[in-house]
Amino acid sequence: MVNQDKVLEIMVKIGEKIEEDKLFLTELDNVIGDGDHGINMARGFGDFISKVPDLQGKDIGAILKAAGMSLTMKVGGASGPLYGTAYLQAGKTAGDKTEIGIEDFIQILEAAIEGVKMRGKAVTGEKTMLDAMVPALDAIKEEYDASKDAKKALEAGLAAAKEGVEYTKTIIATKGRASYLGERSIGHQDPGATSFTEMLQVICENV
Repeated sequence: MVNQDKVLEIMVKIGEKIEEDKLFLTELDNVIGDGDHGINMARGFGDFISKVPDLQGKDIGAILKAAGMSLTMKVGGASGPLYGTAYLQAGKTAGDKTEIGIEDFIQILEAAIEGVKMRGKAVTGEKTMLDAMVPALDAIKEEYDASKDAKKALEAGLAAAKEGVEYTKTIIATKGRASYLGERSIGHQDPGATSFTEMLQVICENV
């Protein structure tokens, strides 16, 4: 089980990871998007980190919703509303819990994915963050059902997310600005799938 203090610590580390890789994420977005994914996401998480003193001792739902509000308000382009919705839906699902286990995490990730699908009117196979999120969720569920080992389940999810990022290189973008490129979008990985995979990596390393 992971308590609210640990969740807050992990969220800060996710923000630090995004800040560290913001130029890489932006470079990915330069090729097929607006060229601002990393910089915008770093701004959103920077805003969240500034609120951390007020979030000490708050329940997990409140922490995730605060992240969602920061990303919604501070991140431009498509990723702000999409990630903002994902975290807001995650927060709603976590509710007033002060600790969560892998089964809670699965429900939270399911809610985040449904939020992205709803807001982005997207499905897998369109070169978006869903191409990392959905395989990750499926792999986590499959491994946990088989082994009942939370750590192994998260590692399986991370491996699937990384495969999802690689998969995005092979398909044509049909959503957002990248869709204007048509076949020229092939060969380039999706920035949103990449940033989600980085978030999951931080979770794996800290749970």
